[in-house]
Amino acid sequence: MTAGTRALAVTNIYPSPERPALGTFVADQVSCLRERGVNVELLYVDRAGRGRGAYRGLAAAVRRAVAEAKPDLVHVMYGGVMADVVTRAVRDRPVLVAFCGTDLLGAQATRGVARWSERYGVFASTRAARRASGITVKSRNLLSALPTGVDERRTWILPDGVDLARFRPLDRRECRAALRLDADGTYVLFPAAPHRPEKRYRLAAEAVARLDDAGVRLLSLGDVRHADVPLWINAADAVLLTSLYEGSPNVVKETLACNVPLVSVDVGDVRELVEGVPGCAIARANPPDLAAALAGALHRGEPSEGRARAADVSLERTTARLLDVYRTLLS
Repeated sequence: MTAGTRALAVTNIYPSPERPALGTFVADQVSCLRERGVNVELLYVDRAGRGRGAYRGLAAAVRRAVAEAKPDLVHVMYGGVMADVVTRAVRDRPVLVAFCGTDLLGAQATRGVARWSERYGVFASTRAARRASGITVKSRNLLSALPTGVDERRTWILPDGVDLARFRPLDRRECRAALRLDADGTYVLFPAAPHRPEKRYRLAAEAVARLDDAGVRLLSLGDVRHADVPLWINAADAVLLTSLYEGSPNVVKETLACNVPLVSVDVGDVRELVEGVPGCAIARANPPDLAAALAGALHRGEPSEGRARAADVSLERTTARLLDVYRTLLS
């Protein structure tokens, strides 16, 4: 069961000319499924551009897409209101819902109207989870966030895969030259936009400021194109993750695949991914502990040994596991 299988993928996170970095992992998954012979039709819900209005008429749009594409199953690639609508609209074939993180955990750093919107999204996710034929989550903490009563036999932990051909060790000096960075500088990469409160840039900056070497510079991936992320990771001496919450952060797997040292707070499935990998460390979420772990990674002065660990979550392997889920739902 691969060649000839038809799937309708419904998602509100997908790259576009306006937002080229949005949902790149979804695009990678769709591409890999197609390479494996699955006929994937895509229904994109422009939540980022249209706001909550994107869900008006979604049920009818989904029914039309099902009637036209005649998929064997519907794969909803994100939870919340979208998954709630789709699981209510499609009842005549399997619906698989992939929960990613905030759709189950909520955006704990938001306030006001946005906070209430996120809470409603979590509530919608619980309804979708109870209706869905199958569920995937990115990590164990998301598994525990599923509502009670969900059948464990139809749930799978399935993190997003990393493209090992794109994310691989590159020459540091060449990467720095391409990015116009000092060849002999010391750089720590903050793998997110500084303005996102849940990523806690201030915590990362305070940790770097505590290092004995005042010449260490903190870079960020704020406006970096996803195609250039391998350059930035390989240009860094270490990557520092300080997120308040995560599911299975892709940048951790990408950093491992590049053999670049990583320091992270204990969030999502990061401990499972990096534990025992030389050059990587988990630290408590305070500046002194993060600085101590970061100093150890920088003073090590050599690559990590993370690529072997990243192979366990390669895009090819995670796609093979997803196809097993498809087979189970269609059997």
